[in-house]
Amino acid sequence: MKLATNHFKKAIAAGQKQIGLWVTLADGLTAELVAGAGFDWVVIDTEHSPGDGMDTAAQLQAFAGRSTSVFVRPAWNNAVEIKRLLDMGAQGLVIPMVQSVEEAKAAVAATRYPPRGNRGFAGGTRATGFGRITDYVARIEDELVVILQLESAQAIAHADEIAALDGVDGIFFGPADIAADLGHLGKPMHADVWAMINPVMKRLTENGTPCGTLVIDPTAAIDLLNDGFTFVITGTDAIIFARAVDGVAAQVRTGIA
Repeated sequence: MKLATNHFKKAIAAGQKQIGLWVTLADGLTAELVAGAGFDWVVIDTEHSPGDGMDTAAQLQAFAGRSTSVFVRPAWNNAVEIKRLLDMGAQGLVIPMVQSVEEAKAAVAATRYPPRGNRGFAGGTRATGFGRITDYVARIEDELVVILQLESAQAIAHADEIAALDGVDGIFFGPADIAADLGHLGKPMHADVWAMINPVMKRLTENGTPCGTLVIDPTAAIDLLNDGFTFVITGTDAIIFARAVDGVAAQVRTGIA
C-alpha cells in the first residue's frame, strides 16, 4: 500500500478555493452523513466537543474512501495529543491558540519525526495502514497539512513570522476568539474583527501563505472566498442540524389549524 495523496494540500498551494465544514457532534454516523455532502475538507473538532479518542477514530473512519480531506483540531497545542491524532490517520491538523513564534515552532515539531521534530514513531497505527503503507515515513511530511490557528491580537501581531516557518501550510483566523479578545464576545462578525483579520490575510496570501477561517453563514463564506481567503469553513454540523430541526418544528406548529 502507498500513502494517499493529500489533494487539499496541493489545492491550497495552487490557490484553489476549498469549502469545508466543522464536525463537532462526536459521532461516527453523523460524520458519515456529512461525508456524503462532498465538501473539499472537514475539521473534526476535539477542542469544543465531548468526543474522546475512539469517537475521533470513528469519525475519521466515516470519511474513508471519500474525496474529502479530513483534518482534526486538537484540544490544545500539545505534542502528545498531536501524536495520537496523527497516528489515528488525520490528514491535517488545525492547531488552536498559537500565540507566538515559539509556540508555532513547537506545533510543527510535534508533527515531524526526529531529527526534524519530536513525534514518536509507531509502525502499526491506523495512519500507516497498520503497517501496510510502506512509504509512510518517506512521504508523510509531503502529504500532511499543518494549519496554525491565530485567535488573538497578540497572535496576529506575529502572523508574518509564524507563516514564514518551515512546515506551516496555512494560517487559520479564529474570529470568535479574536472577537472576545477585542471586547466583542459572541460577535465574531463584528467589523473590528475583520478590520484586524483582512489586511493580514491579504498580506500573507500575497506572500504565498494560504489563509482560512470559519463562519456559520454560507453567504458570508462565499464573500470571504471571493475576497481572498483560500479555504473557509462554511458552518458546523451542530448548528446546521439545530437550525433545520427548529425550522421543521416551527413550520409544522404554525401550520396546525
